[in-house]
Amino acid sequence: MQSWYTIFPKNPWISIYVWIIFCILPFYFLVRSYSYIQIIIGIVLVLIYFISHWLSFNSKNGLVYMWISFEMVLNVIMTLMFGYVYLSLFTAFFIGNIRNAVGFYIMYGLHIGFTVISIVFGYFLNLNLFLSQTPFLIITVLGVVLLPFTLYSRNKRENLEGELEVAKERIAELIIYEERQRIARDLHDTLGQKLSLIVLKSDLANRLVSKNPDDAVSELKDIRHTASIALKEVRELVSNMRAIKLREELIRVEQLLTVANIRYEIVGDIQHLNMPVLVENVLSMCLKEGITNVVKHSHAKKCIITIGQDDNEIFIKIHDDGKGISQNDNFYGNGLRGMEERLEFINGSISLDSNKGTTLNISVPLAITHQERSE
Repeated sequence: MQSWYTIFPKNPWISIYVWIIFCILPFYFLVRSYSYIQIIIGIVLVLIYFISHWLSFNSKNGLVYMWISFEMVLNVIMTLMFGYVYLSLFTAFFIGNIRNAVGFYIMYGLHIGFTVISIVFGYFLNLNLFLSQTPFLIITVLGVVLLPFTLYSRNKRENLEGELEVAKERIAELIIYEERQRIARDLHDTLGQKLSLIVLKSDLANRLVSKNPDDAVSELKDIRHTASIALKEVRELVSNMRAIKLREELIRVEQLLTVANIRYEIVGDIQHLNMPVLVENVLSMCLKEGITNVVKHSHAKKCIITIGQDDNEIFIKIHDDGKGISQNDNFYGNGLRGMEERLEFINGSISLDSNKGTTLNISVPLAITHQERSE
């Protein structure tokens, strides 16, 4: 069962207290302006309306439309008898929360029709009363026309966003499954054949030990060589799985800057950079962290990313035109310490310059690059 406050339509720009005032207003105008008999009739009708409104929130399927229709009838009666059309806003908000498209449009059209017709007839029945309330009647009609459709569109958009999230999760699961399949295929292709060869050669060497020791030794050497090749291929496979490509990270960086509404420029050609997997992995993570800091803390309008290589080092420079860094800023808490720790493993360095914005300089000496490649 729903909590008591859920009978009030939920909306981010209308407080629940406003709806409490709407609930009190009918009683206030009835007591103020009419005879005792009219007051009693009006209070009974208002109470019946709120009971119907509460029941509509706790009903399912066809009963919902029955209670909405009953609310429309009460709206017409209240409008014609007392000129009080404001309760139709409650009905309008509830209609806006109907999820079924056919049901929504039928109830939406009927509610607009009954509201407008009752107001028109009200002018003929009690012209003075309705003339005095014309501004409020116009506002109410606009609410009856606009609010249900606005709520329906918002709910539909939220449903589509929810379905999109589910689809993204499903795609992520499929990607993980496909990646597992790819890893399984790579392991089978990489290790399957060589392990089978090792098993066969081991059996052959076992048989040759007593008959022909020289051939057995030769087979054992082949086994060792095959095992070394298999170990090397496994290491390469694991390195490729763990590696973060700088080219791929740049694509994600461009997307992040675009979402943050920061203009960007990328200088340099990464296609001609010559670096081992470990260096590329560390530089990619540092680039990601640096751009994240620009988006979160710089308040910049433009960011320039320069990537290049000279005779001594591979370098990345990230410059933004943001607020810069003051002496009181604890900028080492913004991921820079983590970047320093990563760069230490490859003898890299990092520095900051705050001049007309902030410039982050990352460099890795080529000596470590050549050393790892030779290894």
